[in-house]
Amino acid sequence: MIVTDTHTHLYSDAFSEDREAMMQRALDANVKRFFIPAIDSSYTESMLQLEKDYPEYVHLMMGLHPTSVKENYKEELAHVEEMLAKRKFIAIGEIGIDLYWDKTLLENQKEAFKHQIQLAKQYDLPIVIHCRDAFDEVFEVLEETKDEKLFGIFHCFTGNVEQAKQAISYNMKLGIGGVVTFKNGKIDQFLNQIDIKHIVLETDSPYLSPTPYRGKRNESSYIIKVLEKLSELYNLPHEKIAEITTQNSKDVFGI
Repeated sequence: MIVTDTHTHLYSDAFSEDREAMMQRALDANVKRFFIPAIDSSYTESMLQLEKDYPEYVHLMMGLHPTSVKENYKEELAHVEEMLAKRKFIAIGEIGIDLYWDKTLLENQKEAFKHQIQLAKQYDLPIVIHCRDAFDEVFEVLEETKDEKLFGIFHCFTGNVEQAKQAISYNMKLGIGGVVTFKNGKIDQFLNQIDIKHIVLETDSPYLSPTPYRGKRNESSYIIKVLEKLSELYNLPHEKIAEITTQNSKDVFGI
């Protein structure tokens, strides 16, 4: 059984004390594929170092996270372009719109999102979408940019069944993480109505730990708790969930 974590910030300072042990716990739990989203240029060096340390397992994305869209966002987008021109990345991400912390930069966030979708199409790469308190705004951009070259993952999906179907209609897989294990997470109430061919697993570590680790630092080995919950919801063995969701990740990332 090979398990794929399609979204994990393994370069985070949250792991600076025990990164090696944390990685070993994940590998021991059969998590062998780690897809690493970018945030902004301040993390690029540590991402590249992570890939150097774990070349067999770690696959890097490049992009500008919506919460890092500040006054200097055009410089940050130039950094994304420069990195894409320099070497291969697996996806453009994480990109999107976040209105939880700050609504004042919505237009800039939209512009950065659209620009990075165009980069994904230019390089024939999937996008990995961050959406927080912004389903309507994200869908508006996807509606405007949809075509046969638009595809990817709707990371940390926490919407309702209609929003799930709408995301899938734009060639997006749904990234399902710790929220599916929460009592008040709601997605567990309808997820089995969505064909499992549209689902990939993720942790978003160090954030959003699944039950029973909720409130503590998340790590990639905890993805097994997400897998177990999906096994229950879809009434399929753990191995089958791992196999299908790993194949789904291969369909998106091409490896």
